[in-house]
Amino acid sequence: MTKIALFGTSADPPTAGHQSIIHWLSNNFDYVGIWAADNPYKDHKTSLDHRLAMLKLLIDDVDSPGDNIYLSKSLSHRRSLISVGKAKEIWGENSDYFFVIGSDIVKQIRQWYRIDELLAQVSLLIVPRPGYTINESDLKALEDIGGKCQIADLNAPAVSSTAYRKDGNENVLIQPVQDYIHQEKLYA
Repeated sequence: MTKIALFGTSADPPTAGHQSIIHWLSNNFDYVGIWAADNPYKDHKTSLDHRLAMLKLLIDDVDSPGDNIYLSKSLSHRRSLISVGKAKEIWGENSDYFFVIGSDIVKQIRQWYRIDELLAQVSLLIVPRPGYTINESDLKALEDIGGKCQIADLNAPAVSSTAYRKDGNENVLIQPVQDYIHQEKLYA
C-alpha cells in the first residue's frame, strides 16, 4: 500500500530543521504532502503566501531520492482534518496516511478540532524535538482516543523558527530562505 506522509507546518520561517524532516520523509515514504499551516494556536508573523514561498525554496534545496515531495497551498487549512480530506482527494482513500507532528505537539493535539475523526484516518508520526520529551502517558492518552503513534527514527537539528524570530539567529535558516527574508523585508 502507498505510504503518504502529511506535514503541515507553520514554517514561520522554515528552518534547516524542517528541511531535515522533509529529507527524511522523502526517503521513507512514497509521497510527502507539505503545506504551510495557519495554526490556530499560533500568532503568525508573516503571510501564508510568504511562508509557502519559503517552503518551496527549502524543498528545492532537498536532495530527494525521487519526485515525491508535493507542496500545495490547497492542502493548507486551519483544521488538519480538512487538510487530510484534501490529501485524500489527491492520493485517494486506499493509501496509508501518516500525519507528522513534532514531539512539542503531542500534549496539544488531543485538543484539536474533531481529533477522534482525524485519528481514525491517519497514523501519527512523531518527530522528536530537543527539549520535548515524549512521555508514555501522553502516547497512552492518544491511543485511548484512537491514535496509532510511531516515533520517527530521526535526529533533527536543534533549531527552531522561534529562535530566528526572537533572536534573529540566521544559522537556523538555509541561505535561499535568508535571501528571501531580506529581499521581502520580513521579520523586521
